[in-house]
Amino acid sequence: MLHRLVQLLPPRVRAFLRRIPVLVRLYQWLQRGQLTQDRNALAALVTVTVVIAVSAPASQTWFSPSAVVLTVLAGGLLLRVRSLRILLGFVAAALLYDAIAMGFSRVGPGVVGTIIVTAVLATVLARSREQIGVKGLRGELMLLELRDRLRRHGEMPALPSGWDSKVVLLQAGGSSFGGDFFVSVCRDDTLEVALVDVSGKGVDAGTRALMLSGAFGGLLGSVEPERFLSACNAYLHRQRWDEGFVTAVHLTIDLRTGEYVVESAGHPPAVQFDAGSGTWRVSSAKGIVLGVVPEMSAEPERGLLRPGDALLLYTDGLVEAPGRDLDAGIDRLLGAVERLVPSGFREGATELVTEMAAARDDDCALVLIWRK
Repeated sequence: MLHRLVQLLPPRVRAFLRRIPVLVRLYQWLQRGQLTQDRNALAALVTVTVVIAVSAPASQTWFSPSAVVLTVLAGGLLLRVRSLRILLGFVAAALLYDAIAMGFSRVGPGVVGTIIVTAVLATVLARSREQIGVKGLRGELMLLELRDRLRRHGEMPALPSGWDSKVVLLQAGGSSFGGDFFVSVCRDDTLEVALVDVSGKGVDAGTRALMLSGAFGGLLGSVEPERFLSACNAYLHRQRWDEGFVTAVHLTIDLRTGEYVVESAGHPPAVQFDAGSGTWRVSSAKGIVLGVVPEMSAEPERGLLRPGDALLLYTDGLVEAPGRDLDAGIDRLLGAVERLVPSGFREGATELVTEMAAARDDDCALVLIWRK
């Protein structure tokens, strides 16, 4: 960028500038190595700081000594820690110059204190960005991209005529990240879905869920359905997972016949709605949580979905509460879901999850799949 600006100057001006050794060395320093952008940003901010310092005594209406706080903030976003320290040295010199030129009453303790606090915050920001190797607001943009990717993983694929579904994910505390995630794949009239719950809540669990959603989503449909949970368990063991635990429920449905197989790894039991009798039946599938033992063991359950039937998958955030039995929480959830039957399962599912989660500070997820 600096090279392009120099090329815009008239040839005579460029020839004159080349005769000034200090400017030549400064230009070579700014263009050297892979840190050109950092040096250019430092040069620009130093220039702005000097302009503010020199102009403040002449025109206090347009320039104020406290305006250098803007360059400090910009330095926290754009510079490395080492370059930021150089900028802060110029800022300190600028304040001292203004104090001498305008009087120390003009550059009082309030201005100095504000700039010191801003400098500390800018240093913390620059150090955190340098640790992850990003500039400016790129770190926040990366998190947003990861969040959107996780949400795309949680979208149910298009189902054939005669089938429908509803997926609701709600993170604790209004966070964009949570420990519950959902992955699915549909091919050759076979639907596979997995609802996973990473221990913890909010951002702490969300970072682990981001990593696992990509791994589990890649395994889903790539391995035989009966080997999915075992493959997930083996993956966690290879990672030497020691940060809490992971539960999951895996469902495979033949969309032509309605036959399904559900497997659980320490997850709350799936529930089937029988339209013929109008009752809900709790699945007997059970297994050990993922990542605890090297060899995964689970007892799957097979069943059949007829027209009007439905399957409900959910995480413990909807049914568990301190001091309450898990079965009581499941009964309460089924009682709330029962209200959806007359108007259709799609209507009100989001409101239902919001209502169930209102009294709990935990991530919640609900997946409903039904046959029309």
